[in-house]
Amino acid sequence: MQSLIPKIESQLASLPVPIALELPDGRRVAKPGSRVTLAFSEWSALAKLAARQVGAIGEAYVEGKVQIEGAMRDLIDATVGMLPGNPAETDTAWWTRLMRLAKSRGSHSMNKDAEQIQFHYDVSDDFYALWLDPRRVYSCAYFRTPELSLAEAQEAKLDHICRKLLLQPGERFLDIGSGWGGLLLWAAEHYGVDATGITLSKNQHAHVQQLIEEKGLQGRVRVELRDYRELSADAPFDKISSVGMFEHVGAANMPTYFRKIHSLLKPGGLVLNHGITSGQIDYRQLGAGMGDFIEKYIFPGGELLHVTHVLRETAAAGLEMVDTESLRPHYARTLWAWSDALEAQLGAAREVLERAGGRQGANAERILRAYRLYLAGSAMSFEQGWISLHQMLSTRPDGRVEHGVLRGSQSVYPFARDYIYK
Repeated sequence: MQSLIPKIESQLASLPVPIALELPDGRRVAKPGSRVTLAFSEWSALAKLAARQVGAIGEAYVEGKVQIEGAMRDLIDATVGMLPGNPAETDTAWWTRLMRLAKSRGSHSMNKDAEQIQFHYDVSDDFYALWLDPRRVYSCAYFRTPELSLAEAQEAKLDHICRKLLLQPGERFLDIGSGWGGLLLWAAEHYGVDATGITLSKNQHAHVQQLIEEKGLQGRVRVELRDYRELSADAPFDKISSVGMFEHVGAANMPTYFRKIHSLLKPGGLVLNHGITSGQIDYRQLGAGMGDFIEKYIFPGGELLHVTHVLRETAAAGLEMVDTESLRPHYARTLWAWSDALEAQLGAAREVLERAGGRQGANAERILRAYRLYLAGSAMSFEQGWISLHQMLSTRPDGRVEHGVLRGSQSVYPFARDYIYK
């Protein structure tokens, strides 16, 4: 293992932020003015650092084999310099694509999806409340103007979606993957729609049900604990949203997902898909072990597709894309806001997880460490363009007939987009 030291010293010299290493034998390797210290208790973890396997270092930190001292923002700045190159790996080999599709098919049954969603979202409502905005909107905010706070930017995002969908009083509105109810309730209270939300998270379902009762919205808003595949198309909706949802669908199920949306949407209606997309056209996952880390500790079963892949599946299902917007820089800022909020309350977060009991209580420190790395690392990934975020607005053409003539692909979508910003 001694042969690792010169290699690691050379790597440290090129980092944009000076860091120090404490080795398993007690020695210290440091650059002058180090702002971050990584303390290793095992040589195997140090070997991962020498191999630039950043995800494996993250796993060693979660498992207590590495300790981190210093600000998370400084650590992430240093991490960019540790990487061997662009971690948004591209692999176009046919057998790799085939294996990925086979894995996707096996990872997204209804039971499997429910387990994976609950693994992530049912950690602890109180834990999420510490670092999300008061509405607990767990998706990319929209900083309409630079000075907005996180809470204001999340409300701006909710309104941005409602405006794009042209929501009108009395319309039947479906929110697929409704989270803690931010969009569902905003649409009902500010746009007067009859709103239905679905989720696979038991915690979120209970929370939204309580909010509906507290606000006296039982007649106009409902939330159901069910999979999107279980929804009946007997009474189609005027408008549909899906926010932070299709990342969990899986490449193999994308045709099913968009065909279901098509069947649930009235002819002429609008649907908005808002979700994380990959930064590469032929994409596996983030390299250097980063994708493996997220799969193991944060989002089991999560799959990111390039926006062109998503739009291809949208069109194949008979939906026409009418507007697509990238919010990638907005998500970087959102994630840093979440990260900073969590970093400011690490003690409280640890106590909340310990009180939660069950898996959360027994693994409180591991969960907290995983989320610290996940939030800051994701902010870095959006900043670097390795992953992105798109809002894709589509319509179901209505095949309208006027004066005996088939007018074909018509919808309620206006001729110009200025209606969104007025």
